[in-house]
Amino acid sequence: MTVSGILPLQSIRELVDQSAIMSASTLDADQIQPASIDLRLGARAWRVRASYLPRGKRVMDRLPDVMMHEMDLTRGAVFESGCVYIAELQEFLSLPTGVSARANPKSSTGRVDVFVRLLSDFGDLFDDVREGYKGPIYVEIAPQTFSVLARTGTRLNQLRLKTGEVPKLYTADCGVDLMTGDLVGYRARRHAGVIDLDHVDGHNPRDFWEPLYQNKGQLLLDPGEFYILASQTDVVIPVTEAAEMLPIDPSVGEFRVHYAGFFDPGFGTEEAGGIGSKGVLEVRCHETPFLLEHGQTVARLVYEPLVAKPEQLYGQGGSHYQKQGLKLSKHFRPW
Repeated sequence: MTVSGILPLQSIRELVDQSAIMSASTLDADQIQPASIDLRLGARAWRVRASYLPRGKRVMDRLPDVMMHEMDLTRGAVFESGCVYIAELQEFLSLPTGVSARANPKSSTGRVDVFVRLLSDFGDLFDDVREGYKGPIYVEIAPQTFSVLARTGTRLNQLRLKTGEVPKLYTADCGVDLMTGDLVGYRARRHAGVIDLDHVDGHNPRDFWEPLYQNKGQLLLDPGEFYILASQTDVVIPVTEAAEMLPIDPSVGEFRVHYAGFFDPGFGTEEAGGIGSKGVLEVRCHETPFLLEHGQTVARLVYEPLVAKPEQLYGQGGSHYQKQGLKLSKHFRPW
């Protein structure tokens, strides 16, 4: 009987060896993570006037209905804020029976307010890839606050592979920290420069962010603004589990929390050297101003099982976010 759960990196490597996951170029050495595989942009992208789902057609067959112009990513291209793009990915799939997949933006993508979603041929849903899917995959890219520079090979999202109907083990509330230390968060600056998504530590954070300081444990969220905050309590992901942060939960307030939504096994654990890791919260307020208070629940983590312990845990091969507190994305120098 097949065990239902998320596949660890050793199982993902087996899928690569079996050509269930293929690529237009050789996989990077660090592309396979403890419970996911990073996806890389291909050579082309298209500016589109609207987002869409294929719904019974191939992604490329629907593209002419909305395409405005094509972009060459081999030389790098700017994806402008407020615009929508479709880009081809280098990876493509030939999943065996019983194996499906789900994508999430990478943490660094969400922290610069770039909204991305996976598309697959004939798909009725964003991010979900049906069992046994064979074909190319694409990514929709919609920068919200900052314009960004990307190129062939840039990694914006990641893919989890899973078998069966993965059970939800338990759910944990995540409160916001507005009292620890003087600095409690950052608010994105409008009309800032372009962020190069492949330039680590390459940007002055003061050019892109406004610091937010403690104010009696309260923070008034302005509609349409983007914030980086931190969880009140440490986040721990057991070594045989992964967790997804619910991207929208209207019961906790009229705002969206956490674009990335995926925590690898070992995050925040003693075994992986991550004790004291906080969850960084990417928050966008909707139409109504909202007053946050210290400790208020702003999101919920849903934990799911892996089919086996990964051979390498999160952070053991190096990470920008293990043992993190309130932290901007890897693109920025320390404040």
